[in-house]
Amino acid sequence: MASVPFHYVDLRAFCYATEDEKRVEDALRTYLPEEFPIERAETEGYHGDRILVLSARVENADDVRHVLSRLRESADLERVEAELDDRVTENCELFLTLDKQAAFHGDVSLGEGITLRAKVEAYPAKKAAALENVREAL
Repeated sequence: MASVPFHYVDLRAFCYATEDEKRVEDALRTYLPEEFPIERAETEGYHGDRILVLSARVENADDVRHVLSRLRESADLERVEAELDDRVTENCELFLTLDKQAAFHGDVSLGEGITLRAKVEAYPAKKAAALENVREAL
């Protein structure tokens, strides 16, 4: 297995009209290296309300290691490992949803609000190989 078992990690959070953009950005930054650039895209909700989509793609090996180290701090790791078969797709992608409110306070846990999608390195590119790589990484 490679020292960094992911090609990239995508993180995304929505900032709704009732939320403070700075707080949502701070929550997302809980998982990102210092001063990492965050992209912003504005969209509109069903009733015309503004929704800001904050996202970041982490591709550099050191930055991916940083994201992994933050994930390893979670008390939910046993739960993630137990659900790994459901969280890794046939396309060798790992999906997690993380608690946005906890992240704002600097804590790492599963929940809702932040979506993590990681492309797992697997040779051959099969789900079984991806599962093994994710188990070793966590």
